[in-house]
Amino acid sequence: MIEKHLRTTSGKISLTIPTELHELSLGQLIALQEKKALDDLDALSILSGTQKSELQNIKDIADLGEFGATILSLSHQITFLYEHNTLPVKVAFTVKGKKVEVPVTNNLAIEPAGAFLAAREIIADEIRQYIAKHGEQNWQETFQPSLGACCLVLAHFFYCRATNKPYDEYEAEAFTTEIKKLGVLEALPLARHFFTCYPNLWQLKQSYLQQLLHRWKLLLASAHSRNSAISTRSMPWPVAI
Repeated sequence: MIEKHLRTTSGKISLTIPTELHELSLGQLIALQEKKALDDLDALSILSGTQKSELQNIKDIADLGEFGATILSLSHQITFLYEHNTLPVKVAFTVKGKKVEVPVTNNLAIEPAGAFLAAREIIADEIRQYIAKHGEQNWQETFQPSLGACCLVLAHFFYCRATNKPYDEYEAEAFTTEIKKLGVLEALPLARHFFTCYPNLWQLKQSYLQQLLHRWKLLLASAHSRNSAISTRSMPWPVAI
């Protein structure tokens, strides 16, 4: 981290930004990616957590020179982000003011069932969209899941483990707020592991319930067709008066 105290038109502000990739959070990276027409002050605002309006009132623009070099170095490191694939042993969250450490194993089985199904849907949608855009041939060699999808998958995976609460789809999705606080070198290798470890999840097969409903609909349609035919045959012809 690099920290500097700068003079503004109304006093002083302290800015701290990451200098190394392991100091960058997933939330910061998502914000950098989502920001359209990103300029120097936007990047500095996201990385420091300081409002852009405050940065615009810094008295001496030269004071930002050191930050510019740091941001440039960090952007270079980000280009090699996906080369990092070491999974963390444990991940720490702060829940209700208390630090909670959740162990991580190589077997990233999601439980309970609701979390697994939600993650499967996210993985399937992400891969299908990629294949629709780039083609199915050798897609595994170039595919990289979006940061948003990675964040959602991790939220469903960690929600119950971190909060010790029963699974709830909406609360799990809201848990992305906590996931964004994780370092990118913790979050992304772990999330990408889901997409590579479970390669068949994107090929959504019909569940037993879906098959049952499909067959039931066919049965109803067949019965309706037979009843209509019987009704037509038994209908008396109109009598002329």
